[in-house]
Amino acid sequence: MEPPFSHPPARLTLTPALRALRLCLHLLMAGLLVLAAVRAHSTAGTVLAAVTGAVYAAGTWLPSVRRSQRAAAGWLTVLALCWLALLWATPEALWLAFPLYFLQLHLLPVRWSLPAVALTAGAAILSYVGHGAALNPGVFIGPLLGAAVAVATVLGYQALYRESERRRRLIEELITTRAELAAAERHAGTLAERERLAREIHDTLAQGLSSIQLLLRAAERALPEGSPAAGHIDRARQAAQDNLAEARRFVRALTPPDLEHGSLAAALERLCEPGAGPRARFSVSGTPVELPTPYEVALLRIAQSALGNTVRHAGAARAEITLSFMEDSVALDVVDDGRGFDPEGTGPSGDGGGFGLPAMRSRAESLGGTFTVESAPGQGTAVAVTLPLPLPQNDGGRS
Repeated sequence: MEPPFSHPPARLTLTPALRALRLCLHLLMAGLLVLAAVRAHSTAGTVLAAVTGAVYAAGTWLPSVRRSQRAAAGWLTVLALCWLALLWATPEALWLAFPLYFLQLHLLPVRWSLPAVALTAGAAILSYVGHGAALNPGVFIGPLLGAAVAVATVLGYQALYRESERRRRLIEELITTRAELAAAERHAGTLAERERLAREIHDTLAQGLSSIQLLLRAAERALPEGSPAAGHIDRARQAAQDNLAEARRFVRALTPPDLEHGSLAAALERLCEPGAGPRARFSVSGTPVELPTPYEVALLRIAQSALGNTVRHAGAARAEITLSFMEDSVALDVVDDGRGFDPEGTGPSGDGGGFGLPAMRSRAESLGGTFTVESAPGQGTAVAVTLPLPLPQNDGGRS
């Protein structure tokens, strides 16, 4: 907590109200010192008031007092000793206890400042009595009431300051998160569009050119020997083959980055690399076969989404991803040991969300596959997707 007279950190600026409070503290201390010097009626009292004022002024300008708690405690100790000496010279010095309360509460931690305030109030009461003043309730109430007001004011301000700082940090985090979310949404939109274009090219253009090749081959076989149309059909078939190869290059260029430099198994294994989520393990069962790009994209996205749910909602310590190649199908299983959920309820988030599961199911069913979720509260979650392997096509290549 910054004292009222100290310079703020570089990233903060004092508000007009804080500047006014700092100036008021300076003026209060100066006015009370002048009062004590005038009412002392002795050279010693005047000198002690001047020394106390010099010590106070030095503390307001020394950088070490503003930056080091140890230096602040040392300065307060010297200032308190000067005040006690002035208090011995004149009872009027007891009014300086009030600004001292604020200094102690601002510069010292609570475990030190509260005892210091109590000792200061006790010293003020004892000095007043020691100078021969008659005992009355005001002798005790004045210093104690001033101490209570100072404690309530400073601790209340500190609580408001902490709340303000918490809200400021929260706003900064929200702004940062919003920017990150916008960037992630743009990136996700780009990837989704790439996937859509790749799927459309594969399912329409590439498959159409493959069918044209098959039809031209059938027509070529049906032509009589030496037919003048054979050359045209051969050139048409070659053009279709070249365009099919070009379409496949487009599909590969639009493949998600995770699949650009390796197989589906390699991309799934990279998902299990150590990170902020649970400890994950990847394994392959059966003999791997080459899968069409839409299959690889769908299985990768389902694995990413399932593992993302594990990180965000399950609180799991371990997860396992298994890719199984069977005779006529390929299966992907993602199992975790998290808190689980009711699949018939609101979804893994428990907040009415759970949009990831319908998206995964839609991906699987769009390729003629099946999607199942097995889970129960406290028993982990198992996500399984099975896709039928496409029948081999006699078009001379993968489509």
